[in-house]
Amino acid sequence: MKNAVSANAAETSEKSRPAARGEGVSSPALSKSKPKGGRPLLSSIQIVFGSILAISLLLAINFSGRIAAGRNITRERAELDRQIKTLEAQATALHAELGYVSSDAYVEAWARQRGNMVKANERLIIPVPPKQTAVPFATPTPPAFELTREPDVSNVDLWWGLFFDSPAPGN
Repeated sequence: MKNAVSANAAETSEKSRPAARGEGVSSPALSKSKPKGGRPLLSSIQIVFGSILAISLLLAINFSGRIAAGRNITRERAELDRQIKTLEAQATALHAELGYVSSDAYVEAWARQRGNMVKANERLIIPVPPKQTAVPFATPTPPAFELTREPDVSNVDLWWGLFFDSPAPGN
């Protein structure tokens, strides 16, 4: 009997004493993983769906970056193809000019025009322009300037006329 009385006393003392944090009392604020119904807040299907959605978003961002890089590479390739065609045309023209410059016809034309060379039975004639003599001419005399004296004007009247385009008051 003594044990039963002590057990009742222990029970009443626990009820009267406030419960320590996390001891004995379960509150909804403390158990966030499982609400009142006993089910978790997020099901495993929702977690898998969220993971797939996040991975697909990352893949879409990666693919869009690759597409942009591919467009830049295509643009640069078109520009380089255009430059290659231009350089090939220049190379063809230079090969044709090299063929002409290497021929005897070019060497002979250069020797006659710029080298002032002639063949064995020819004479070199260099035209000389006629000598021009300077014809003297009379130096004109400058006209004589007549100095005319303007009437004396005071500085105040002169400045007034320059600033206001009218004669000073009182004149």
